[in-house]
Amino acid sequence: MHDHHHPPAMFIADSTALDFLNSIATPVDTPVDWLQDGAGLLAWLEQAGLVPGGDLAALGARAMPGELDGVAAQARALREWFRDFVRQHMGKPLTADALRALEPLNRLLERDESYQQVIAEGDALQVRAMRRWRSPESLLLPIGVALSAFVSGEDLTYVKACEGPRCTLLFADHTRGHRRRWCSTAVCGNRAKVAAHRERARQAAAR
Repeated sequence: MHDHHHPPAMFIADSTALDFLNSIATPVDTPVDWLQDGAGLLAWLEQAGLVPGGDLAALGARAMPGELDGVAAQARALREWFRDFVRQHMGKPLTADALRALEPLNRLLERDESYQQVIAEGDALQVRAMRRWRSPESLLLPIGVALSAFVSGEDLTYVKACEGPRCTLLFADHTRGHRRRWCSTAVCGNRAKVAAHRERARQAAAR
């Protein structure tokens, strides 16, 4: 079995679809893939708030040995396919020309079995989207829905890669003036500050 003492997954992108791409990253020095197996996929979906915990537990209990690992492999393939798509299109708004490239996403979404239910929320009635989790593969559907919301609702002009030299993380820059440069100021922003400070000290010493 894999070691699941990973650091918690990172949700810094201001976008679920980009958080999904960031589910493989190098938080310190070693790359970590949060989707490396079925248990990792279940944990990530729960942390991302994409699948209710009870449904995850039920699916996990019903799955055949190795079945969830197979779905995690599909999730990784979906992730790398979508990363190529985003890298190709980031920096400018998406247009209808991108539709053909999104065919695999539409094929995934076709499998969805979602339905609406009226539920009580405190004293009020609400409508909630529910889903039949017929098979472990259905775990890919909430990811597909997040990717479709991203391609239709996000301006890819403001999708950026962190400027940290070894950082692979992407994010949607929703800041005013779109000046965000780092996955997190604490990690990469801080590293850059320290590096700049060292460089200044080195130059001062060289004088």
